[in-house]
Order: sequence, then C-alpha cells, then structure tokens
Amino acid sequence: MSEQKDVLLRVDGLKMYFPITQGIVVQRHVGDVKAVDGLTFDIHQGETLGLVGESGCGKSTTGRAILQLYKPTAGQVIFEGEDITAMRGESLRKMRRRMQMIFQDPYASLNPRMTVGNIVSEPLEVHSLFNGKERREKVKELLDVVGLNPYFVNRYPHEFSGGQRQRIGVARALALNPDFIVCDEPISALDVSIQAQVINLLEDLQQEFGLTYLFIAHDLSVVRHISDRIAVMYLGKLVELTTRDELYANPMHPYSQALLSAVPIPDPVVEEKRQRVILEGDVPSPANPPKGCNFCTRCPKAFEPCYETEPEFKEIESGHWVACHLY
Repeated sequence: MSEQKDVLLRVDGLKMYFPITQGIVVQRHVGDVKAVDGLTFDIHQGETLGLVGESGCGKSTTGRAILQLYKPTAGQVIFEGEDITAMRGESLRKMRRRMQMIFQDPYASLNPRMTVGNIVSEPLEVHSLFNGKERREKVKELLDVVGLNPYFVNRYPHEFSGGQRQRIGVARALALNPDFIVCDEPISALDVSIQAQVINLLEDLQQEFGLTYLFIAHDLSVVRHISDRIAVMYLGKLVELTTRDELYANPMHPYSQALLSAVPIPDPVVEEKRQRVILEGDVPSPANPPKGCNFCTRCPKAFEPCYETEPEFKEIESGHWVACHLY
C-alpha cells in the first residue's frame, strides 16, 4: 500500500481462521470462524495506527496474529523486510525481542504468584540478558520509567491498583527495548481518571524511545487523541483507513459514519442538531458472513451490488482507503 522507506511493518492479506469441528472420536472439519479475513495495511516507523471497531470484529486477534501468538491461516507479516510468518525456532525468538504486547486486562495478564521484580525481569531471563545485579538495576530503572517506585520490586500484583498494574505491564513490554508494541485496549479495564495517565505515559515513552504502536481500542475519543492514522474494522475486514483528522472530518464508509455519530459531543447546541446513524440488526456470525459486503445486512445505504460482490479495498483519495461500492 505504501512505497515509503520508513514502513516498519507491512501486513499483506492476513487471515486468521479458527476451525469448527464436529464429532467426538473422529472430528470432521465443517467450517471456519473467519476472525480476520484478508487484512492489508502498513505501519510506519514512529507512528501510532489506531485499530477500531465494535467488540468481536477481530481487533485483538489481528494484534496476536501479527506477533505470531496465533499462527495465521494465510498472508504475510513483513517486519523490516523479513516475513516473520515464515520464521521458526531461534530466528522467530530473536525477532520477538523487537515486538511486544500490552494486554487488555491488567488483572489477568500478571502472574499473582510472581513479584513485580520477577514479572518485569522475566523477558530478560528468557533472552539471557544481563547478569543478576545488572538485571535488578534494569528492573528498577524500568519501574522508574513508567512512574512506579523502584522499591516496589518485592511486592505482588494484588497490592497494586489497576492503573499501577497496567504500568507494570508497560514496564514488562519495554524490558527488551522493542521497536513495535501492540497495545490491546490497554485502558478499557481502567477508571476514566486513570486512563489519561496511561495514555500520557504511552505518548511520553513513544517520544523518548521512538516506539511504533498498533493501538487497538473501541473508544473513538481516545483513538483520536493518540493515533496518527486510524483503520476501521468490521467483521474481520478493514472498511476504511486514513489519517486521524481526515476520518473525523470526512468518514466515507457508512459503518465509519455510524461509529462516529455515536461519539458524544460536549456541546448541547451541536449535540441537539446532530443526526445519529442508528444501525439495525445484529452483527452477522464470522462463521457465516454475508455473500457480498460484510456490512450489507445493516447498511442504510446498501444497494444491489452490495449483496452480490465483495467491495475492493482501494484508495479513493490520497491516503484514504475505503472498501465500499458507493465509491
């Protein structure tokens, strides 16, 4: 999609299908849950790409498939010119040092039986970095970087609040000096008062260490604040991809328009005049998506081709990609 030299990560035709089987003794493959179905996009060095969409559309699965936590069914993930989907063993292990993940739930992603020091130092031990004393100093340095007291190393996760636990998760992700971090809804489980602190921390770390983020979320106001470009996802496919300002000023896809119309505006005069786009019906099953456009069953602007032919994801304007028969 982009010929620029600063592309850090390129996803090309990524698919992640989960098989559906029947039978107890002899299991037959009877279908697939198409969680991610042919994604193509670039992420540039030092930018934040926001990935938005309603629950169950495949955002988190996309992040995990990019990091090879799930083995993709098809497609390529090219990181600085190397296809990591083709890597195995030691070469993949070395590449993993450069890509990390901040998980959604700070309560479930930290081992309750490990101290904070052990949690943050675990990546260093796995990759045999630093000796005992250097490792302890590195852990204290990482805790200090994310705004935690370095002397908390001997405490356990249950002794911390949700925001502090997420900072521990951020420190763990930073331990190996990665270039790319998947932020999988890192603030959705936190109080609103704490969300801003974590967002500001992520922005400060990006400036300090030159990090590149894939920021997965469904809070559009947060995504607008932190992202450079935004990709809108529906039922396993991208429907729109453009810059942050362009998406909010000129959303082209009917689904993007519906999503943005749901964002409250803190101005009663504007809010009263604004027209909401109310989608009817439920999201189709990813095991049995519609024949044409995935959104055709709920789209207020759907017409004949939408029910027969899948729309091509193409560039309508400079840097503005849309998958819709209206264009």
